Order: sequence, then structure tokens, then C-alpha cells
Amino acid sequence: MITYYEDRSVQVTSTAVRVDGRTYPLAELGMVWHRRGDRSWRVLAGRGAIGAALAGPLVAAALGVGLALRLGLSPVLTVALVGASVLVGLGAGPLADVLFERLDRSYARGSRELEMWARWRGQPVRLLRTGDALRFGQIYRAVQRAMETAPPPGRHATGTSGDRPGPRSRP
Repeated sequence: MITYYEDRSVQVTSTAVRVDGRTYPLAELGMVWHRRGDRSWRVLAGRGAIGAALAGPLVAAALGVGLALRLGLSPVLTVALVGASVLVGLGAGPLADVLFERLDRSYARGSRELEMWARWRGQPVRLLRTGDALRFGQIYRAVQRAMETAPPPGRHATGTSGDRPGPRSRP
């Protein structure tokens, strides 16, 4: 038996797909397809907030420099205000690394609910629903690989008289 994918709730092997304790033998699965749900405005708003957090310190630094030069303060106060503004801008560097990492993970997860469906014993059944696009892609590809290498229905993997099982085509 070959394991194509495995995590806490999903296991895809050369014989079956197991999701949340439910087992679907590959020999009983027909066509597999996926559906994408609507965009999550919560995820998009979170990305916007990260973008604002990235731009905030830089905008504050630029405003501080502009304000210091425009007010016509004494040279000492101007230098102090410009220096403080530059420090605020430089402080954005370490923060930006953390925020870019969160933004990158947000895109890897996706902004939609994804569902994987299959025809099982003649009926459509939802195998999986997740908002994690990266995980969904890994599972979907694992199911495809498992079904490509599984023997067609009614044949055993060992075959007889040199007869080798080939990939099963799916509509």
C-alpha cells in the first residue's frame, strides 16, 4: 500500500481515501471534481489590514520629515524631528518581515472555501471542505495520483498470465 497524503484528518492511499474517519475505497469511487466557494471578505479585509500596517510607519516617517521641514522650527528641533521620523521608518523593517510572512501565508491558504466531491456508489458525496488552498491542492493531487495508479474495477492488482493493470480513466 502506498500513502500519497496523510495528516490528522485525511489519508490518501493506493487503496482508499479516508476523511474524518470515513473510508472510501478507490474501487468504489467514480469521477472526482472540486468546487470553489465565494470569496471570504474577512480574509480580504485581513490582507488589507496587513498592507496598512506595512505602510503606516513609513507614512508616519514621511509626514514627520515633511512637517519638520515645513514648520520652520529651530535647527535643533528640526533635526530631532527628522531623526525621530527616520527611526520610526527604520523600525518598520523588522515589523515588515513578520507582516510579509503573514501576508504570504494568507495567500497560500487562499480566500475561498474549497470542496472535493466524488461519485461514490453512484451518488455524489463531498469528501472534503477546507479553506486552506495549499492543503486542498495537496490532497486533491494525491487523490488524482491514487486513482491513476489504482487497478480498474473488477481487476486485482496482481493480474493473471502476465496481465498488468493499467491506469483507470476517469470522465
